[in-house]
Amino acid sequence: MKASLLLALVCTALLAAGARADSPREPETLVRKVQEYAQKATAMAKSAFSMVQESEAAQQARRWLSDKADLAKERLVWLKEKLAELWKQMPAA
Repeated sequence: MKASLLLALVCTALLAAGARADSPREPETLVRKVQEYAQKATAMAKSAFSMVQESEAAQQARRWLSDKADLAKERLVWLKEKLAELWKQMPAA
């Protein structure tokens, strides 16, 4: 995440320098362009952060499901054994 944020800030700085080169005599245009680039960079950083969070959440969900699946299998084996024991204990009809 830190690398993505750093990349976004570097891109903003480069874009701001490009905007300044495009309009060296018009400070209002320069300010507007820098604001636009900063907003774009912020949106990109938020998007990257969101993807990282989604990826981490997906990994956690997979681990949880994997752990719970193993537990469910163990419980099913236990239940099967208990049912077999009860079946053996029932009198023949």
